[in-house]
Amino acid sequence: MRYILGPMKVPFLILTPMCILVGISTAMWSGARIDILSVVLIIIGAVCAHISVNALNEYCDFKSGLDFKTQRTPFSGGSGALQERPDKAGWALATGVVSLVLCFTIGMYFVFTVGVLLLPLGLLGMALIVFYTQWITKKPIVCLIAPGLAFGPLMVLGTHFVLTGSYSLTALLASLIPGFLVSDLLLLNQFPDVEADETVGRRHLPILLGRRNVARIYILFLAASYFPLFLGYALGVFPVHVFFALATTVIAVQTARGVLRYSEEMKSLVPYLGRNVIIDLATPALFAIGLMIAS
Repeated sequence: MRYILGPMKVPFLILTPMCILVGISTAMWSGARIDILSVVLIIIGAVCAHISVNALNEYCDFKSGLDFKTQRTPFSGGSGALQERPDKAGWALATGVVSLVLCFTIGMYFVFTVGVLLLPLGLLGMALIVFYTQWITKKPIVCLIAPGLAFGPLMVLGTHFVLTGSYSLTALLASLIPGFLVSDLLLLNQFPDVEADETVGRRHLPILLGRRNVARIYILFLAASYFPLFLGYALGVFPVHVFFALATTVIAVQTARGVLRYSEEMKSLVPYLGRNVIIDLATPALFAIGLMIAS
């Protein structure tokens, strides 16, 4: 099981339900009746998508030799499972492919039962999974945007559409919160792997601009993740309860300072990678709880 669960990166999968929760909360705020079976299928499909991109990334990084070169941290450098048993690489590939097929099947079920307007989101999501490691990681701007697009607008809007049958400005603005946060998460997690990534042809922003400069981009995206709260409230599509999410700003300020200070010192930076994960999980969850309470 280690050679299946390792490439899945199970501890990271909790991020997916937090993003789905945002879509559920916007559907509740719109007055929709929440169908439990649909919620269960949404979560299964989204988790399968996350598993697929993780496992395929692990497999590709093993085949390229990248994971033999990285200094692993709890947040970067691969699981190490395939380095221990290279003969088990096929299990990682199979895990990625089977998860992708399950995700596609659930997505098509919703396309036929809820509406064809879900199809563009699904196809874009599939493309992000398939092309992430081999192509997206070589395009700096696309590599920055892709993770947030997948876990933000695609997951949140997709969830909202399945539960309500339509899209809304509320769901769009809400989706930007995990959108900015998850892009920031992947951006910061690239810091420890810069030298190793460069040897296999990756070309993300920390390689292109340097860690110190990208630390400032990290802070910009972190600040931007809170902006939709104020915009949505000003436009009247969010209730005041969504400001529960501002509770994480205390950790965010500390983390921003730490990232800027230790951007070139990986051992000192690792604790701030952990704090960043807390921000990425807690902020969408607190937003969703606030919106559910107001509903």
